[in-house]
Amino acid sequence: MIDRSVPRRVLPAPPPRGVATLPAALPVRPRTGRLLVLATVFVCAACGLVYELELLALGSYLIGDSVTQASVVLSVMVFAMGVGSLLAKWLRRRPAVGFGVIEAGLALLGGLSAIALYASFAWLGESRPALVAFSFAIGVLIGAEIPLLMVLIQRIRRQDAGGAVADLFAADYVGALVGGLAFPFLLLPVLGQLTGAMLTGTVNAVVGAGLVLWLFRRDLSRRSRWLLIVANVTVLAVLACATVLADDFERVARRAVYGGEVRVAQQTGVQELVLTGPATGSPRSLDLFLDGRLRVSGYDEYRYHEALVHPAMTGPHTRVLVLGGGDGLAAREVLRYRDVASVTIVELDPGVVRLARTDPMLSALNGRVYEDPRLAVVTQDAFRWLRGPAARDRYDVIVSDLPDPGITPSTKLYSQEFYGLAARALRPGGRLAVHAGPLATRPRTYWTVEATLRAAGLRTAPYSAGGRLSGFAAGPDRSPGTSAAPPQDWGFVLAGRDQVPELRVDRDTPGLRSLSTQSLRDAARDAERTRVAGLPPSTLPHPRYS
Repeated sequence: MIDRSVPRRVLPAPPPRGVATLPAALPVRPRTGRLLVLATVFVCAACGLVYELELLALGSYLIGDSVTQASVVLSVMVFAMGVGSLLAKWLRRRPAVGFGVIEAGLALLGGLSAIALYASFAWLGESRPALVAFSFAIGVLIGAEIPLLMVLIQRIRRQDAGGAVADLFAADYVGALVGGLAFPFLLLPVLGQLTGAMLTGTVNAVVGAGLVLWLFRRDLSRRSRWLLIVANVTVLAVLACATVLADDFERVARRAVYGGEVRVAQQTGVQELVLTGPATGSPRSLDLFLDGRLRVSGYDEYRYHEALVHPAMTGPHTRVLVLGGGDGLAAREVLRYRDVASVTIVELDPGVVRLARTDPMLSALNGRVYEDPRLAVVTQDAFRWLRGPAARDRYDVIVSDLPDPGITPSTKLYSQEFYGLAARALRPGGRLAVHAGPLATRPRTYWTVEATLRAAGLRTAPYSAGGRLSGFAAGPDRSPGTSAAPPQDWGFVLAGRDQVPELRVDRDTPGLRSLSTQSLRDAARDAERTRVAGLPPSTLPHPRYS
């Protein structure tokens, strides 16, 4: 008969074969040792998430399409973490040495990942292979951390596996929270992408080496101890040198990307602004890049802006709204009409507006429109602003001069919901002019924009206009270094609130250089030949652009 009066103590499962089982000889009490291990988990998790966010940010910035880059980085990294967890089995016999080597490698790879990706983009013109490679390598090392830390914390004081896992993952998740918040609010705005990654690598190396070389130093042989010391000193020296040379590297890489005449390069809270061309002379030599994509080419931007603005101005145009267009070039075309009473620019990035106001070449190109008392600027997201009461039934003309719908942050600005808000802001008989992407190279995107406008209740008149550069994606938008090519078109849609607007320009339209009623009608016929029928509209929950 079994005696059930005395409860039996449940012992933890024996450790796997080959794993060190003797308690570690620590320089501190076991309780303090456990807290130090958990603190290390916290710091390593924060560093790991910073590396992950750095890869996501750089992938979106250098390659574009943030959804695709996020999917690539996250899926590759999670898969690699599983691989790392399996590989950690081979290091469990010497967990302290294994963890020290992994942290040194992770600090080096993570700290240099940003500079390596940017170098690949600048000199090779392609950063996707490097993005995948770093995502995999960093994921493998991160995946190997927890199994080894599990062995180390059990060496301090044996406890049931469930409790140890709970403690480790609690510290890991809290550290991930801190790293996730530190990246956008501290590291990126204060230090930038390159220096922020290298500082994170330095912290990673110091904490990882400190845990192994001090707390578990008696688990190390003399040879292992010196190996880890040399490895970590080398990593710290490399990161320190890279930090000192980061500014010089950025200047050299920027010249490789944009050419030798980079005059302005600044990171705003929204994007990177780069202005190239001489400080004096003709504004036609100016190029403005936003997040690595050409948005203004002084050589022929007038073709784009004339085609975008003037067809919408045939009719009442007392009050005009420009969505985007912080460079002032669309507003320049609007303010050519003396009977315009007011122009409102809604621009997300105040840095673009500040540059358009103060840079002598850019302000000369936009005709110093910001000195015109008829012009007002609102610094806000266009979608959010249109939802407010200030926009309702107020404008005769709305000009949508926004980034391409293939760039994920701007996709909502090409949605049925957005165009519904824009239609609500129009007065009866009002007109909306939209840049809809390159018609020749991305006809499906263009006709999706047109279908989305119709779904919002607007009547549409599609057309296009010629340009000089290949690869335009968001107005005059191309990647740095793109060479001149045969004329490429920009696609536009003119939409009316109550009726299909007529594509024409008045003969007395001031300042026209490249546009006529006949050229617009010819462009409309050419655009119609490319029509892709039956496309569904793009909405917020179901974006149709890629």
